[in-house]
Amino acid sequence: MLSELAFQYPLNILFALPVIAAAVFFILAFGKKEKIMALFHPGYTLRLKALRAVLLSAGLGLAVLSLTGPRVFTGFAEAHKTGMDVYILMDTSKSMLVSDIEPDRMTIAKKIAGNLLDSLEGDRVGFIPFASGAYIQMPLTDDYPLARMFLSVMDTDMISGGGTNLAAAIQLANASFDRTAGGDRVILILSDGEEHEGASVDALKTIADEQTKIYTVGIGTEKGGLVPVYDNAGQAVDYMRDEGGNPVTSRLQAGILKELAREGRGAYYQATLQGTETSALLEDLSLLQRTELETAKIRRYQPLFQYFLGPGALLFMVAWLLPERRTDV
Repeated sequence: MLSELAFQYPLNILFALPVIAAAVFFILAFGKKEKIMALFHPGYTLRLKALRAVLLSAGLGLAVLSLTGPRVFTGFAEAHKTGMDVYILMDTSKSMLVSDIEPDRMTIAKKIAGNLLDSLEGDRVGFIPFASGAYIQMPLTDDYPLARMFLSVMDTDMISGGGTNLAAAIQLANASFDRTAGGDRVILILSDGEEHEGASVDALKTIADEQTKIYTVGIGTEKGGLVPVYDNAGQAVDYMRDEGGNPVTSRLQAGILKELAREGRGAYYQATLQGTETSALLEDLSLLQRTELETAKIRRYQPLFQYFLGPGALLFMVAWLLPERRTDV
């Protein structure tokens, strides 16, 4: 049994150093004081006070030891992880800088993706930014803290060139799924729907896979707004202009996003400042089929901290009830 004893938080033993130092100091101090007092007051003793200090120190030591998380290994258990694969296609074209939905479309898209990460349990997620082209920024993973790091650096400067090639992003996501998994596969598109190539629906029709679902979130408004141009210092200096020199107005193109969701056996959502689209999306995703993604053996332990904390508390109680001194007659 002792050979299988382990400590979950071994560094917490450092808290015992002040306890040991205080115990040694008080024991030595009480011993010296007792000798001095005995010279002037025969029969006077501090033994109970010294014992009280010893009990308090021992009780505190046991309490500190319980903080190290003592536990004993009891064997292995199998952990089955279920989930599905989700590729988030993030529109990073310049039109996502429009502020028709405050503070701007890109910020709202990242907020939706972040809320989704906060609610996923066991599902693997990957990121594919797209503009004039598309690439896998982060492959499928269930490491959500890592995913948040990738999400935090996503912006409209990731892909150079103009235009929005949504079809390339859809084809890349479909080709990157793990086909050995038996559950549903999700392509989530966060975009304003402005597609210059106009081939996304045709690309989707080539995916003959009932388990691949398309969900889209439209970000922006039908009224739209001007596309700002920023300098190197991050200051807006102008607006994007067409060949005639007129400012370009970017509007939400919900029609293409709704058609993609319909053809992809999924659903379309309209982004809001309140975030209601995320709740609706999560509710729909919860109905999809998940599969066993991983089986792992985990070590099982039985905690023993209570066997240290209990006696420690008892020593504290006994020390509290002891008088500080007694006088021998």
